[in-house]
Parts: sequence; structure tokens; C-alpha cells
Amino acid sequence: MGNQTPKPDAAIWTVGHSNHPLQTLLDLLAQHRLDILVDVRSSPYSRYAHWFNKEALQGELQVRAVRYMFLGNLLGGRAEGEEFYDDQGHVLYGRVAQSAGFQNGIGQLYQLMQGHRAVLLCGEEDPTDCHRRLLIGRVLAEQGVEVKHIRGDGRLQSEQEVAAAREFARTKGQLSLFDTAEADEWKSTHSPLRRRPCFAR
Repeated sequence: MGNQTPKPDAAIWTVGHSNHPLQTLLDLLAQHRLDILVDVRSSPYSRYAHWFNKEALQGELQVRAVRYMFLGNLLGGRAEGEEFYDDQGHVLYGRVAQSAGFQNGIGQLYQLMQGHRAVLLCGEEDPTDCHRRLLIGRVLAEQGVEVKHIRGDGRLQSEQEVAAAREFARTKGQLSLFDTAEADEWKSTHSPLRRRPCFAR
């Protein structure tokens, strides 16, 4: 990841805007005292919640002294290049994580985290299957960063809590050798090339 490395006590937050009112997101940022929002959407626009479009959001954040930074071109969930997809259109996260662009994005993210409380913004309210968790969060966690997921109601979920809930739901409490091997495949859970809108819960 270049020459950038996180501090030993480094932490980052993640949040998904879904189709919530803008004020809901602003309240969540204030509640958790976040001062930098890093937009990791590949396309920083929403057909269903236009108030989260890049320009509109950036203006609202500036009024509230929250810095906006777009890194979706480097850390987004829709990678550019056929080599980053399997035959079903799933993103091969292992390849993405090794790419120069992604590593550049992680390096910039580490710089933003220095002395600040930064949050990753994507579209899905639930972080379970979102690339902000499965790709970016995993890379950061492996580097010693504590990843904290903000839910729409304001509560925080640790990465361990989200992973445990997902595994329990997926296996209904029973983990087989086949399930273990399947869980080790590092790729998106669906194809981002044919995504459906994800609404608030």
C-alpha cells in the first residue's frame, strides 16, 4: 500500500445512505463526530435519492465543516477492466486489492485518517455485502485498522458482529466444510453490473 501505514490505534467508520433523507446522514455524521466523508461509490450519484449526488452532498457537508473526498475512482466497487471479473460478473476482490489504483486509493485514505475521524460512504445501508466492508474494510482490517459500521438507526456494529451475523444467517447456524471453502472466495456476492436499488431498512 505504498509508504502509508495506519497508526496502531487507527479506526475508520462506514455508512450507507440508502434512500434516507439527507438529514439522517448528517445527523449520523454529527452523532459519531466524523469530520471527513470519503465517497467510495464508483458513480457518486443516486437515481432514487438525488440529494446524495456528489455536488449536492459536497455543498451540504461544507456548510457543516465536514470535508468531502471522492475516491470512488480508485476504491469503488465496480472495477474497470475485464480481468477483475469472473464469468458471472462478480468482482474478483483479490485482483482489485493488488491493483496499483486501489493501492493508491488506500494510501490516500491513510493520509486522510491522520488526525481525523473519517467515514467511508456507499449506497447500501446494510454493510454485510457491500464492497466498503468486503473489499476496503477487509484490507484495512488486515493492516490493523478497526472498522466500525454505522447503521441507519445510529448504532455501531463492529466488523466481528457483522461477520458473525452474516455467517449465522448464511449457514443457519451450521457450518460445513463446503461452507468454509465457499466463504474463502474473495469476490463480490453479486454482480455490480446488474444491481438493483437497495432501499432503507
